[in-house]
Amino acid sequence: MNPLNHETPAPDITVDGTGLLCVTLLLRLRREIDGAEPGTVVHVIATDPAAPLDLPAWCHMTGHHYLGPVPGHGPDRYALRLAAEPTPTRRDAPWHRDE
Repeated sequence: MNPLNHETPAPDITVDGTGLLCVTLLLRLRREIDGAEPGTVVHVIATDPAAPLDLPAWCHMTGHHYLGPVPGHGPDRYALRLAAEPTPTRRDAPWHRDE
């Protein structure tokens, strides 16, 4: 069960990062959510073993809301909700703040 949210909302966007390392996954995620409305629910399929740590950390850094693993979809699907005013990150390195 998802400890952060008992019922994970259906996705508005699904980002398939199957087989990608988190560095590449974050680049794809950043590209695919660019221009999406605040409140958009994003499901991320991530097979990199670091994803359960990296996705919540990235959400914490940017201000997006990490909703946790998506129950009923296997161990590799995670959900987040886009913030109204996320912290900007570098286009070429979304794991760094844009200063």
